[in-house]
Amino acid sequence: MAKGYLAFVLHAHLPFVRHPEYEHFLEERWLFEAINETYLPLLRFWRKLVDEGVPFRVTLSLSPSLLAMLEDPLLQWRFANHLDRLIELSSRERERLRHDPHLAWLAEYYRALFTEHKAVFEGCGGRLALAFRDLHQRRVIELATCAATHGLLPLLASHPKTVEAQVAIGLDYFEQVMGFRARGLWLPECGYFPGVETVLRKHGVRYFFVESHGVENASVRPAYGVHAPLFTDAGVAAFARDQAITREVWSAQAGFPGDPDYREFYHDIGHDLDWDYIRPYLPGDVRCDTGIKYHRITGKTPWKQPYHPEAAREKAARHAAEFVVRRAAHIDYLASAMPATPIITAPFDAELFGHWWFEGPQWLDYVMRKVAFDQRSFTLVTPSEFLDRHPVHQRATPACSTWGHGGYLQYWLNRKTDWIIAQCHECAARMEALATRHGAGAPAPLVVRALNQCVRELLLAQSSDWPFIINGGTAEQYATRRVKDHVSRFAALADAVDAGTIDENTLRAIEYMDNPFPNADYRLFL
Repeated sequence: MAKGYLAFVLHAHLPFVRHPEYEHFLEERWLFEAINETYLPLLRFWRKLVDEGVPFRVTLSLSPSLLAMLEDPLLQWRFANHLDRLIELSSRERERLRHDPHLAWLAEYYRALFTEHKAVFEGCGGRLALAFRDLHQRRVIELATCAATHGLLPLLASHPKTVEAQVAIGLDYFEQVMGFRARGLWLPECGYFPGVETVLRKHGVRYFFVESHGVENASVRPAYGVHAPLFTDAGVAAFARDQAITREVWSAQAGFPGDPDYREFYHDIGHDLDWDYIRPYLPGDVRCDTGIKYHRITGKTPWKQPYHPEAAREKAARHAAEFVVRRAAHIDYLASAMPATPIITAPFDAELFGHWWFEGPQWLDYVMRKVAFDQRSFTLVTPSEFLDRHPVHQRATPACSTWGHGGYLQYWLNRKTDWIIAQCHECAARMEALATRHGAGAPAPLVVRALNQCVRELLLAQSSDWPFIINGGTAEQYATRRVKDHVSRFAALADAVDAGTIDENTLRAIEYMDNPFPNADYRLFL
């Protein structure tokens, strides 16, 4: 009998980016890259495990903003075109590199991979969310979700109705798409503040995840540290991240992804090849990654050796074996010291597997096979299964905390981003006033539409992705523009509602531009 458990939790999230006003838009490729490099590979490997009868468990959190993009027909169509262009480009690359046997083979390797992904995508009718739902119904993965637009809840806590709107609209939209209520909720950025569990419990949430110091600094010292969940006063369970796994799997310096045999992320033909040749496969006049990369990490040198997928696959198998041996030893030790059954919680951004670490899905596949057949110390589990089997746990309130740099709120609230929080608070207060003045009773249908669109604009402005991007300096201008656009659209609609001058054409245009969450309901702010 197993002595303990390991719970893999993958959080799949992207900010809502959809620009129907342009034929091609650079930031939409964030979604296309994630689908092509993470979601489709994970789906392929998990389906193969099912077909081969390998027992496994994993929890996948699909954020509502990502779900809205995956379900959007325009973005589905654009992704299919994106795949077609990649297949065409890799075919041209095979011809261009015909005098270099290894690189020509790599071009064919990519062409075959993209072709397989196209078949998988078309096989589920472009609706990846329902393909993951099928695995949930087979009870091999457990689907969870997140707040509607990944708003950092501790920074919204001064407006409780806003916190509830983020939670309620996110859960309701997930249920609308999937047909069932998610029992687990990934707190955006693992951002916890005491009291949020009351909102979670109200809307049917059974468990959530926090950073390790959120549990270690709880109101009562945790008897088993991060290796057992805590029950909050509302009865919702908090699972904490195990930091040792984080270093092994996430760190490019000390962890597996930095191995010299793995594919180099930053060396892409989109930046290397002649402009006239590569331009038809890029969005507009901007160089960016294509996903075709011919080199391995090699080492800390600008000169990179060619990538060899077979060598990388062998290294992934070796690293998977190391990982499983360490987890088994850890579980053996914990079981000898704990009267309770230990659980190691391993939460990661899903995009680590495939996008950032190309071999990550293959490594995860090997881990699951080795857990099933090569050891007996622990089994894989989902949080719901663990709570069903072990329903009694210590009661305490975790500490306010986030994951990421600094461990609290400073990466999202600082001198570069404080203006975002101020504007979001101003809009939240006005949203409550609008709902009170114009939403009680039976308002006219046009007023209802305008108020619901105000809710969408407010939620979209609150996304934690915008301050994160601004602070990181990656796509700062775009993130800044997005916040200002949503705030200005909110203000324009709010002014029109207050003045009784709603223009239906203008409203329809904004509804088309920012169209997630058809279930958005202003009555949450009454």
